[in-house]
Order: sequence, then structure tokens, then C-alpha cells
Amino acid sequence: MKLSDALREAQTRGLDLVEVAPTAQPPVCKIVSLGKFRYDLSKHDKDKRSTTSKLKEIKFRVNIDDHDYLTKIRHGEEFLDKGNKVRVQLQFRGREMAHQEFGMQLMYKVRDDLAGMSQVEMDPKIAGRNITMTLTPLPANRRKPRFIHKPAPEERSTTAATAANGQEPAE
Repeated sequence: MKLSDALREAQTRGLDLVEVAPTAQPPVCKIVSLGKFRYDLSKHDKDKRSTTSKLKEIKFRVNIDDHDYLTKIRHGEEFLDKGNKVRVQLQFRGREMAHQEFGMQLMYKVRDDLAGMSQVEMDPKIAGRNITMTLTPLPANRRKPRFIHKPAPEERSTTAATAANGQEPAE
């Protein structure tokens, strides 16, 4: 169909002639409403941009060891760094329920340690034998991890080279 025929056809229908693929030979055009076409394009772009964040969970106990605590906090920072939400759950067993204040103190400590990476979506709440709290990641430009240690590239190479030779890294 010629361009003039297509333009005449669009005018008789009360629609617009929109160039869909300008780089194709010959260029491809559609007879559609321009407003609807723009809306569909913006909707398609929005679908491409939206990333679904997953919900990751970290479970604690009241009497957690310091090293185990730091490991779980590092995992939480990694989850938040990847843009995932984190549900922090603290479980009580047996007589631990008599001292729920220790559980709340631990949850506040977790909240404070992850404050550089997240904001609280749901405050700590006691439900049965558990305390749960949900954290959402901060925007990437505002995140400040405290516990994740990613060695610099030169640090990794010297560590790998000295480990291969069986020597201790020089400091």
C-alpha cells in the first residue's frame, strides 16, 4: 500500500498513521490512535523497568553466638544489597518465652546494624513464639554496608598468589 493511500485510509477511520519501524526497508507504519499507541509504549517500558523484589528470611535465636550473629547480618546485607526485602524472625523455645525482652533487644540490635542498608517496613511484633520484622532496602545510592568485606582486586590477587606459594600474606 502506498503512503498516500495509507494516510487517506487513516483519515477516513479517524485514526493516525504511526511509523512503527523506521529503520526497516520499507519503513513499517500502523493505523492506530496515537494516544493509545503512546500509552501502550509507556506501559511496555514500565513493565521492563519494574523489578520484582524477593522476600528473604533470616532466622535468629535468643542465645545466638557473636560469630553466628555477624554471619547472619552479613547475609542480610547481601540480600538487601541485591534489592531484596528481608524478614527477620526470632524464635523462642521452651522457657525463653519468659524473657521476651531479650528477644526484642536482639531485634533492635539487628535493626540498628542493618540501618545503613535498610529501612523498617514492619516493626518487630510478637506473634506466638516468634518475633518478626520486615526490612526493605534503601535506594542503591544511600546504602552503606557495615559488615560486608569485599577485598579490593589487588588484595585478592596477592592473597591468592601467596596462598598458592604456601606463604602468609605480607601486611
